Amino acid sequence: MNGQIRSNIQPGTEVEIVLKQDQRTGKTTRGVVKDILTKSANHPHGIKVRLLDGQVGRVKTIISQ
Repeated sequence: MNGQIRSNIQPGTEVEIVLKQDQRTGKTTRGVVKDILTKSANHPHGIKVRLLDGQVGRVKTIISQ
């Protein structure tokens, strides 16, 4: 599922994100959403989230709800 729409993502959702330092390579990191940081309803580069382990990045793929 696409990570550009905020309503698709809730805390506890398993996602793949791209960290700031990995934007050039597109390398993804898997984790569980703790906080949603983007306020707008959608974002063309993906909704920015904080994972349970504290990493921050933009959602590329939603694994499970």
